Amino acid sequence: MSVAGLCELCERPNVEHICDRCGRLVCDRHWDRETGLCVECAGEVGGPGDRVDPENMPDGVDTYRF
Repeated sequence: MSVAGLCELCERPNVEHICDRCGRLVCDRHWDRETGLCVECAGEVGGPGDRVDPENMPDGVDTYRF
């Protein structure tokens, strides 16, 4: 999708994406294709590969679930 405006993170012209979480207009450089989020939001929420399997955690580590 082509959107008119500047990237809200680096101010480059020709932004092509809107973050699904915060609504920022961002360029390809600041877009995380896998999550559909800008790099700022993707860093905050993490990705599927960021989760650690409880079986692979060292002993004595508490696991909190929400």
